[in-house]
Amino acid sequence: MSEIVQHKEANAGPLGLLGFGMTTVLLNLHNAGIIEMSIIILAMGIAMGGLAQFIAGLMEFKAGNTFGATAFTSYGLFWWSLVIILVNPSFLGAEGPDGKGLGFYMILWCIFTFFMFIGTLKANHATQLVFGTLALLFLLLAIENFTGSAVVGRIAGVEGIICGAIAIYTAVAGIVDGEFNRPIMPV
Repeated sequence: MSEIVQHKEANAGPLGLLGFGMTTVLLNLHNAGIIEMSIIILAMGIAMGGLAQFIAGLMEFKAGNTFGATAFTSYGLFWWSLVIILVNPSFLGAEGPDGKGLGFYMILWCIFTFFMFIGTLKANHATQLVFGTLALLFLLLAIENFTGSAVVGRIAGVEGIICGAIAIYTAVAGIVDGEFNRPIMPV
């Protein structure tokens, strides 16, 4: 008689949150005026922001988690679209973005994120903070693009660093708590 082997599915949340958090911190170090835009930020956007989150989203689809699947695949694709905008603004022969267009791009992400935030109201406080600060970040980036205000851009950068750091903490808490099979890091 053969033994039945049970396979435990991995929690995709920490991967998605790390991809989001690390990329968000790095880009917002640029927005805050601390580092220059470089291949480091763009590569992180493609790999961790885009691919890692997209993979996490697909894993969440498989696990039946509609919220996680929608969040991670959407934000993964956000990063890919943002990198395309930054690297090749005339992609497919289209005109490059102006402040108004980027402002509306950010407003759409702000609205989507606000509704995702509502979905976190049944979740832990750390997840609520991630989505709440992200909605605020998109709003600030929209205002920056509509007005051209460098001050608002720097404020958005600092707020984005905070948002990304909260996501990294939440990811690490998910990993540590999962390894110990009990709450170690408060979320």
